[in-house]
Amino acid sequence: VLLHGLFGSRANLHAVAKALVRGGSGRVLTLDARNHGTSPHSPLMTYEAMSLDVQHLLTGLGITKCILLGHSMGGKTAMTLALQRPDLVERLISVDISPTSTTPISEFSSYISAMKSVKIPDGLPRSAARQLADDQLRPVVQHPQLRQFLLTNLVEVEGHYVWRVNLDAISHHLVDIMNFPVFHKPYPGPALFLGGSDSPYISSQDYPEIQRLFPKADVHYIAGAGHIVHQDKFEEFITAVLNFLPPP
Repeated sequence: VLLHGLFGSRANLHAVAKALVRGGSGRVLTLDARNHGTSPHSPLMTYEAMSLDVQHLLTGLGITKCILLGHSMGGKTAMTLALQRPDLVERLISVDISPTSTTPISEFSSYISAMKSVKIPDGLPRSAARQLADDQLRPVVQHPQLRQFLLTNLVEVEGHYVWRVNLDAISHHLVDIMNFPVFHKPYPGPALFLGGSDSPYISSQDYPEIQRLFPKADVHYIAGAGHIVHQDKFEEFITAVLNFLPPP
């Protein structure tokens, strides 16, 4: 079961899902988090709520045990689920995120404000609308790759361009999303923390907390990868994940 990160959608992990199935992983499920992709919007955006969403989906599909892989925010949702319901999680893969608090919130707040202030006239062709939105985001979101990623959320609904992510709920819960809930009982199963060597999100300062909550965890870095490990070093990422999966 693959869980995407903040401002992402299940489409970010389609190539990963296909490669894992080709590699013999068995069935793979990708899903949109609440307030993302085509999932319903809700004013609540905590890891407990997102973990429950996944639990309800697993129950509805009759899945009694799964291997969870989550990137960034999805990794924190996956960890929350494993710690709440270890019986449902056979093993856990957290991609470039630790069970600790993450980056300064101000950076994400400024992205949200920039997205909210994008103005696009109705009836523009999609390519022109994207270009206009890109120009308006550029002063705040300097990184072109990040702008392209945010722009995957620009959709046309009945002739108007809107953001399909629930920006109000996300901005309201940014502190929750950047933090991690408190847990006392560790997850007993195998866990892999798969980081990018060029990313600061899994640092040696996090090792004691990883060890406390995930005593069977391995930490592995993929050389030359940034935060979006599966995009930066796709083949190496797939190999690392397949190597961690149980033999068929």
